[in-house]
Amino acid sequence: MTDSGRGTGPDFIEALARGLDVLRSFRPGTPAMTLSEIAGQTGLARPTVRRILITLEELGYVRSADRGYALTPRVLDLGMAYVNSLSMWEVARPHMEKLVSQTNESTSMAQLDGHDIVYVARVAVPKIVTLAVTIGTRFPAPATSMGKVLLAALPPAALSAVLAEPSRSGINARWQPTAADLDAALREVRAKGWALADQDLAPGIRSVATGVRDGDGTVIAAINVTVHAAETSVETLIEDHLPKLLRTAADISHDWSLAAAVPATSA
Repeated sequence: MTDSGRGTGPDFIEALARGLDVLRSFRPGTPAMTLSEIAGQTGLARPTVRRILITLEELGYVRSADRGYALTPRVLDLGMAYVNSLSMWEVARPHMEKLVSQTNESTSMAQLDGHDIVYVARVAVPKIVTLAVTIGTRFPAPATSMGKVLLAALPPAALSAVLAEPSRSGINARWQPTAADLDAALREVRAKGWALADQDLAPGIRSVATGVRDGDGTVIAAINVTVHAAETSVETLIEDHLPKLLRTAADISHDWSLAAAVPATSA
């Protein structure tokens, strides 16, 4: 639903916000939606939704489908523009590839977006897992190792605000913690500097994660190693893979700090 009155000043463009609401209304498992369904999801009037869809179709972001409208691959440009603008992948990729060669397991990097984590980089190995993951995939933060790391790094007020938001992942995680359970889990993450998720998100998925920091020491992303629970024990994950993951995170953090310290050159 749209947030009426969300604009905070005279320069707020409500039409742009409504267009983004329409794009966000497409959820996992619903590749196509009717005009009425989109109107219901966004809280916008049908004529408004129709005009927005016509505009998005002309721009190439949606297309007419058998059952209403569907997103096109051009939408990926919006997300990749963010990833590429930070040069995260460019800096992190060699380190992540080295980690995969050392562990023979997949590694990913994510950031918080409200209640969810969103994958921004990934180097995968071909293994059958319960949930497919690509750049842009989102999961509920509390049920993931990377999410726990990112939540644990937030100040109290920001943490409360994030947890108050609903997840937009469309995933029903196995672990649904109470406030006390989550508080205890995040305290442990802060003490250790890393987090474990043992099939909290879905059966068979086990991972360990730690933070990646900028030059000021602020956690700005998380990186993990993911294994199949039937193949890799918690002991192996922590005793063998975790030290390699911690070294990789430190190396990426170091390189990010160096990259940020280089003055930008003007054309």
